[in-house]
Amino acid sequence: MTNNDIFKKLRVALQLRDDQIVDILQLVDFRISKGEIGNFFRSEDHPKYVECKDQVLRNFLNGLVIYLRGTKENPKNPMEVLGDIKKEVSSPKNKSTNKTLSPKKTANKVFKKKPTTTENKNNPLNAIKYNNGKKNKKAED
Repeated sequence: MTNNDIFKKLRVALQLRDDQIVDILQLVDFRISKGEIGNFFRSEDHPKYVECKDQVLRNFLNGLVIYLRGTKENPKNPMEVLGDIKKEVSSPKNKSTNKTLSPKKTANKVFKKKPTTTENKNNPLNAIKYNNGKKNKKAED
């Protein structure tokens, strides 16, 4: 398992965004851009893929400890921090208007009902019966 795999799994498990990862790395005075972080999460055959070195992963893990537990002077409860992350993920905000994003409008669309075999008796395809690979018991006798 590579450092990139470990980094990806931690990001997914903790539901972290790239900007949160940048903030975590800044807790240990390690500066990196969101673009560089995005290159770690690309597929290996992508031209902009970058291998995550030990130094980056080490600093991320050290920053993650501070992010979740806090410092000796200012301790935090990790479960509260993770709960706050889940609240952020479940209620995304639009940065420009600071309102919650509305789902796509599907209420105005009218969906057509699929015709059943009783509604469309003249269709010649309705006469075809499929056995889906099952043997007919009458043919075996």
